[in-house]
Amino acid sequence: NYPGSFECLCHKGYTLYGLTHCGDIDECSISNGSCDYGCLNTMGSYECVCPPGKKLHWNKKDCVEMVKCLPNAKPAPKAQLVCSKTGGIESCFLSCPSNTLFVPGLYRVFVLLSLGCDLMIFLSEILLIRLSLATLLLDFFSVLLLSHKGGQFPCTDNCHVTFVNLKCDSSKKKRRGRKSPSKEVSHITAEFEVEMKLEEVSDTCNIDCVRKRMEQKLQTAIKTLRKSINKQQFYIQFSGTEYEVAQKPAKATEGHEACSTGQVLQDGKCVTCSMGTFYSGEHNQCIPCSPGTYQDTEGQLTCEPCPSNDGQGVAGARNVSECGGQCSPGHYSSDGFKPCRICPLGTYQPEPGRTLCFPCGGGLVTKYEGAVSFQDCETKVHCSPGHYYNSTTHRCIRCPVGTYQPEFGQNYCITCPGNTSTDFDGSTNVTHCKNQHCGGELGDYTGYIESPNYPGDYPANVECIWNINPPPKRRILIVVPEIFLPIEDECGDVLVMRKSASPTSITTYETCQTYERPIAFTSRSRKLWIQFKSNEGNSGKGFQVPYVTYDEDYQQLIEDIVRDGRLYASENHQEILKDKKLIKALFDVLAHPQNYFKYTAQESKEMFPRSFIKLLRSKVSRFLRPYK
Repeated sequence: NYPGSFECLCHKGYTLYGLTHCGDIDECSISNGSCDYGCLNTMGSYECVCPPGKKLHWNKKDCVEMVKCLPNAKPAPKAQLVCSKTGGIESCFLSCPSNTLFVPGLYRVFVLLSLGCDLMIFLSEILLIRLSLATLLLDFFSVLLLSHKGGQFPCTDNCHVTFVNLKCDSSKKKRRGRKSPSKEVSHITAEFEVEMKLEEVSDTCNIDCVRKRMEQKLQTAIKTLRKSINKQQFYIQFSGTEYEVAQKPAKATEGHEACSTGQVLQDGKCVTCSMGTFYSGEHNQCIPCSPGTYQDTEGQLTCEPCPSNDGQGVAGARNVSECGGQCSPGHYSSDGFKPCRICPLGTYQPEPGRTLCFPCGGGLVTKYEGAVSFQDCETKVHCSPGHYYNSTTHRCIRCPVGTYQPEFGQNYCITCPGNTSTDFDGSTNVTHCKNQHCGGELGDYTGYIESPNYPGDYPANVECIWNINPPPKRRILIVVPEIFLPIEDECGDVLVMRKSASPTSITTYETCQTYERPIAFTSRSRKLWIQFKSNEGNSGKGFQVPYVTYDEDYQQLIEDIVRDGRLYASENHQEILKDKKLIKALFDVLAHPQNYFKYTAQESKEMFPRSFIKLLRSKVSRFLRPYK
């Protein structure tokens, strides 16, 4: 809000159109979202996608080759999971080879295996596990999933778990019963991939068959693991010495429940550690990530190392883009971090931390090395706003309908936000994008109709149809506070209200001009068919027209009020018919005349001008007197 005015703002990923509305930005229409390969637009955001055989880089935009298997690589040391049942009680043991140990803080594990390169990734399973043992589980759960021998774990020598990603989360879980309070539940989300040899596929069992077999084995292992964890019967074996995993006692604050892992107590409430921080159990607080690390998820127990691993960057980094050592715009490297190379002639790079430079296309060269924009490409013609440069034909093309371009010398047009479109091609601004939606069935006691894109200018060549069907024994009152239709095009834009779609039916209201003075009237029929049409010529702000339905027993009173010239003579009275709050109060009186006394009570007298109250008093009192 500003003195004498206001401004509408939109959430990130949305942009303003029509003065008061927000629409999703199609980032993929802006240089393909700067994606190396494909771009997928989503509501409020977007994501880059890669072709088969490639995966997204850290920067979430470039596509890089997947890590290939080394022909003679030796398998990494494996943890061993052994599950057994004694006396009806199931227990699981996790052991390491004598020369290895569990590494604290190991949450993401990548393993190179000597399986050849004919691997098939067949499963990406999400596993939720209770976090009653979270502080210990997070330290060795990755290694547990990478075990491949013993017990009921599904992988044999022909398959391996090669990727593990763990995240902590907590959520409110409702207890049964309406009055029971919600319980804070923590869980680990474990995402992992299993790779297996194609030799497993045979004539009797195809790929789908093998996949189902492995899924069944995996479900059995998960079930066994979950039982052991729930019963808190879990053991770790280090070099022949066995340790039982016990639940860490919670340090409950007096008068408060203990917070879940990844949360701290603030002002009596459990608050999840934010992005850029991690939860320290030793200090029982959220600690900012140190330079050279980052955390892009809430409630985590550690920070991720930056790809550069040089200790640079800001403290409390919330994503990999805040890591230090990234290549600057106009430069690139194989991983997006220093040391960097300058973009050669004929290419450009507008963003930091990229692994490639974009070609100008069409044999075009840049004015210098290290170009940062397509505008640095030496095009054969200079395109003005509303156009984009076609590198194949070397011509400027007008932006098609539904798109716009506000800048000089660009090679793309921006798609209009949300479901809006433009009236013509060659648009130069987002303000040319207009909502086309209008019309509908109306039947509530009160409501309104408005021109599409209101209060912005309505689009060209649009037709809107509304039907107002009031409840039984009620009639319709319309108020037109103001209406803006251009008069230069000989009634090309028109608003008409009549009984039905038939041109010969009873007409209640029709106009093709601008009227800034309000008017109120009752419908000449019990139902209203309303049409608004615009042509390809001039446009205008249009209208927002409220209506109310009233009891037909009050017909005489309502007609008496709306036909009295004093209702519109005073500027104060005119403001009532333009103010949404006041017109709602007026409708409340017109729909139920007894409510007049509520608005003339001492505490409400200042809502309406005295002259307006006096006007209504004589009419309402005279109408209600016979019913006393």
